[in-house]
Amino acid sequence: MFTVLFTILVIQRITELFIAKRNEKWMMAKGGVKHGEKHYPFIVVVHTLFLISLITEVTVFHKGLSSLWSFILPFLLLTQIIRYWAVMSLGPYWNTKIIILPDSEVVAKGPYRFMRHPNYVVVALEILFIPLLFNAYITAVLFTILNIFLMIIRIPQEEKALQLHTDYKNTFEEKYRFFPKKSN
Repeated sequence: MFTVLFTILVIQRITELFIAKRNEKWMMAKGGVKHGEKHYPFIVVVHTLFLISLITEVTVFHKGLSSLWSFILPFLLLTQIIRYWAVMSLGPYWNTKIIILPDSEVVAKGPYRFMRHPNYVVVALEILFIPLLFNAYITAVLFTILNIFLMIIRIPQEEKALQLHTDYKNTFEEKYRFFPKKSN
């Protein structure tokens, strides 16, 4: 089961990089502005090392499927639904980089109706629960901590860029970053 899930995870990540590159070309052609370029290589490194750590911990230490798999696996499937709901809601604006199209309308549909950063919530949950599905506790803890540090840098930069170029502040002032909150 690990091999199948890991293969799906790698294919998913590679596919997302192609989508991000396509969207980046579209946004830059329309006058997009890049922000946060200094921290982006660290995000790439951490996500790459996450995959390496996961496969290493599971195979070298002969980790097996968690006894909680019947809870974790459906939960992970739910995160994937939310992930693709977020990606489809953003459409050509979705990216792994911070690229803002000045004066464009801020996307506030899909899961963005409920919170500012549903995709970051999904990624955080994946980084924690995918390793836990296979009892890879070192990977789960280490990369959850690294992801928190990255998001402490990334999210304020993204929000600052959105506020600089769009009506982000007014659109999302009634929503929490990571938890659903009803708009008035």
